[in-house]
Amino acid sequence: MANERTFLAWIRTSLALLAGAVAVDQLAPNIAPTPVRLVLCVLLALVGAGLAALSYRRWGQMEAAMRHDQALPFSRVMLFMTIVVAVAAFAFAVLILVAR
Repeated sequence: MANERTFLAWIRTSLALLAGAVAVDQLAPNIAPTPVRLVLCVLLALVGAGLAALSYRRWGQMEAAMRHDQALPFSRVMLFMTIVVAVAAFAFAVLILVAR
C-alpha cells in the first residue's frame, strides 16, 4: 500500500502545481507583466502535467521491482521537482516584492 500512497502523493503534488498555475494566472494578474506571468504559469502547468505522467510510470516500476523482489529503482525526479519548486518560489517571491 505504500507504493499507492506515494503515487497519490505525487498526484496531489501535480494537482497543487496545476492549481498554483491557474491561481497565479486568474487571481494575481498584476503580479508581473503578462508575458512573464504566462511563462511562469505555463511552466508550472507543464511540470505538473509531467509529474502526473511520471508518477504513474514510477508507480509501475516500483510495483514490478517489489513483485520480483528486486532493488527499488532510483529516480532523479525528486531532485528535479525540488529545484523547480524552489526556483518558482524564488521567482514569485521576487515578483511579489517588486509588485509592492
